[in-house]
Amino acid sequence: MPKVIRVLETCLHAKDVESSARFYETLFGFPRMDSNERYCAFDVGGGTVLLLFREGGTTEAVTTVGGVIPPHGGRGDLHLAFSIRAEDFPGWEKRLGEEGIPIESRVRWGRGGQSLYFRDPDHHLVELATPGIWPSY
Repeated sequence: MPKVIRVLETCLHAKDVESSARFYETLFGFPRMDSNERYCAFDVGGGTVLLLFREGGTTEAVTTVGGVIPPHGGRGDLHLAFSIRAEDFPGWEKRLGEEGIPIESRVRWGRGGQSLYFRDPDHHLVELATPGIWPSY
């Protein structure tokens, strides 16, 4: 069987792409790779991309010079997790406080990892997770 290497893109939908993009730029320092009024693509590091699409902005197929991107979407309070180093956990707690972002939950996992949970401007649940939350991480 051919192998999958990793998740390449994670996509969230935003009411206001620019406002949400500023949140991710300001909090995480993710560099923009491309953006317009419909979407924003961030380099999250390690060959991973975070895409923010305007709500309802992906319901039609998009024709590019290389082919057609089929329509897709997402609704509700979605979830994503970013990997952080264990030694950076306290620094992230402090950073969220400095930015006025309430921490919704803290979890200490049985394998030794820890997670911080908070919301982005579109109420998506963002997790910062240290190694030790999954057998593979």
